[in-house]
Amino acid sequence: MTTLPIYQVDAFTNRVFGGNPAAVMPLERWLPDQQLQQLALENNLSETAFIVPEPADSELDYHIRWFTPGAEVALCGHATLATAWVLFNRLGFDGERVSFRSLSGPLHVARKDDGWLTLDFPRLGYDAGPTPALLKQALPEAGDTTYFVSNDRNQMVILDSEEAVLNAQPDMRLLKQLDRQGVIVTARGRNSDFVSRYFVPAVGIDEDPVTGSIHCALTPYWAEQLGREKLTAHQLSARGGVLDCELKGDRVEVSGQAAFYMEGQVQLPD
Repeated sequence: MTTLPIYQVDAFTNRVFGGNPAAVMPLERWLPDQQLQQLALENNLSETAFIVPEPADSELDYHIRWFTPGAEVALCGHATLATAWVLFNRLGFDGERVSFRSLSGPLHVARKDDGWLTLDFPRLGYDAGPTPALLKQALPEAGDTTYFVSNDRNQMVILDSEEAVLNAQPDMRLLKQLDRQGVIVTARGRNSDFVSRYFVPAVGIDEDPVTGSIHCALTPYWAEQLGREKLTAHQLSARGGVLDCELKGDRVEVSGQAAFYMEGQVQLPD
């Protein structure tokens, strides 16, 4: 048997059973991709993050990869936040900033004195265009123009109000047929600068509880709309999450808290 450590952390929340749960699995070396995908499917969380130490001569600390139950993804915020929490609080990483190699380039997470963690992620661009007919059918309240986030193949839909975001009930069967990773719905918030929800049935998740990576596109959009670079955000899933966002040129900083849930061991047959 091969024994592997596993941790589970709720990200973008200060309490267990809030935010978005992520599994974190530190490895000494990479397992075959098929086995990584099997582990993510068995964990059955929106993402499992796997990390392997970088070589001693690297400027980065770890290589990180993220898998949903159905696919590997190019960028994941909440599982990166959870991974940094594990490194800082369970695995003895003694720096104030941990750096990762990823499919989306170098990523960094800094810890603050108040316990919050700040993701330093790439700014994601988006292009306005006609709303795909299938999306309009799945989500009739979508306007005629929506935004395509090419980096992670998401479609971003702007709605009229926080209530519209909260009440959105897209047809998941149709969304799964859409040629997109997922669909973001967003609007100005009542008690925050903006709110959002994120539907991702194409990769095995009907609704992601809290999603750091989509805020790499949401932050520049709402910064332009509201005329300022520091913003507060709520993701309005059933579990809910709170994020502080700041646009910094071609980077976006997304800050949140994390709550530790469990640690254990996985046993794999040799």
